[in-house]
Amino acid sequence: MRIGVRVARSLFASPDLPPPVFATRALRSKFSFSVSCPEKEHVIVEESANFLRWLRGKTGTDISSVLALGNSTYGSKLDGITFLSLLQNGGNIEKSSLIALKNIKAGDCILKVPYLAQITSESLSSEIEQLLPRNIGNVSWVAIVLLAEKKLRQSSEWYTYLNCLPCMDEMHNAIFWRKDELKMICKSPVYQETISQQAYIEKEFSALRPVLEMFPDVFGKVLLENFMHAYALVSSRAWETSKGVSLIPFADFLNHDCKCGAVLLSDVDKEISEVIADRDYAIGEQGTSFCPLLCSLRLILHLGFLLLCKHKISLDFQVMIRYGKFSNATLLLDFGFTLQHNLYDQVQLHMDIPLHDPLYATKTELVEKHCSPRISSVDKSNSTGNFFIIKLATCSCYSVTREVKSASSKGKGIPQALRAFVRILSATSIEELQALLAEAAENDGRLARRPLKSKEREVQAHHILCSRLFLMIEGHNTALKMLNSQDDTDYNLRPSIRTRMAVNLLSGELRIMQSAYNWLENYCKRLSGAKEEDALPLSADTELG
Repeated sequence: MRIGVRVARSLFASPDLPPPVFATRALRSKFSFSVSCPEKEHVIVEESANFLRWLRGKTGTDISSVLALGNSTYGSKLDGITFLSLLQNGGNIEKSSLIALKNIKAGDCILKVPYLAQITSESLSSEIEQLLPRNIGNVSWVAIVLLAEKKLRQSSEWYTYLNCLPCMDEMHNAIFWRKDELKMICKSPVYQETISQQAYIEKEFSALRPVLEMFPDVFGKVLLENFMHAYALVSSRAWETSKGVSLIPFADFLNHDCKCGAVLLSDVDKEISEVIADRDYAIGEQGTSFCPLLCSLRLILHLGFLLLCKHKISLDFQVMIRYGKFSNATLLLDFGFTLQHNLYDQVQLHMDIPLHDPLYATKTELVEKHCSPRISSVDKSNSTGNFFIIKLATCSCYSVTREVKSASSKGKGIPQALRAFVRILSATSIEELQALLAEAAENDGRLARRPLKSKEREVQAHHILCSRLFLMIEGHNTALKMLNSQDDTDYNLRPSIRTRMAVNLLSGELRIMQSAYNWLENYCKRLSGAKEEDALPLSADTELG
């Protein structure tokens, strides 16, 4: 059984490919639960049943008997139930989700989608496939499949599914932000990565355009914005499975919960993708709350037939999955949303050796050989700069997030490679660098991973990092003050949504940088003989968003 990992193409995606994250997807869905229109209940239910009936007709098997499609509203509460948003609809923002129709126990299989109901690059005709450049990315292959199916309109076998996908105006991936909107995050590394991602997509389109123009009957007239839209649909909704990059109808309606343990599994032998519940979803138990619309409605779909009956629906009626351990940077770039409190937030730090450093050549050679991390960029090349990732220290078994470790405790904190880098950077003579090489040879071979023998030099090295973090913190603080001062009265308009996304991104990065800065201050204080508790925070008015 293989774990299906959500496609994440950005520089910030976790390199260890963990189990598939609460990704909010901008979905223009017709399965909208309206609290104020009882007349729509039958239509909503029927359309949800029609979607599953279409899938069953395509596969010859039931996809799920315990789930149905519905929408949730962002920022509003229905009898204590708080939802996230994706879709703008008459002033309300909604997102599609899957809701439980009956009790689900941890370990239950809640859906199965056969391979033949998944959209992959295998759908391309051999004639077109032979002409495509071999160096284009996997996402682009599936994107052109979408373009071809959209050209068919209602004649497409995927029309029912494609008709539920969001328009470009309903998506909030960073590549769709206007220049003035991107300025909101100019202090974040995401700003430059967004520009790189846009350039990469344009490069992919330029390589594909000659082939697309050779088959106007298949693709029609494809503009860059059409390709960018299709590319974003795939990057935000697809999974990496045993079939490659795959769009999986119905399964991609599952929304992300970063605390959830449920993942998409790919069974090669049975040729299906399935999801196993990681928790209980209780329907109608004592203590559940009423939703005005849903309290009188329960759906049971079996073999394409629809039954209605009265039943309470509990607070946890929406069924969730985890896409992966992605930071807000990755979520913004690849999925088009951010989380206010992201357990897997991180910040990218870029540091270079000054060109005027007399030991520039020697230090550069040592860093590249011993401690410069290679971070894969969106174009699959390796970045030539010295990029380091600082993460929150998390304890997933208890869903507890701790800040960067204290100076006296163990755990995740300032990356050892980053601390090694500033020790090399602080060297003022060839003799110091040779001493570091000798020490590494006597131990495990890793350069500058041990504290410098001179406490004064160790403090000076870490002060270099403090200075870099200080500048970044000041920049984030200034940006957040400007964003927080903006008039946010029209809470549901797109600019406001993207402003909140920018605030979430910058606040998460700021929280980590502030914690890292305090850790460094405490570490330097301890080396200098002062008590750790004597270390002061960066400033009294530092904002955390």
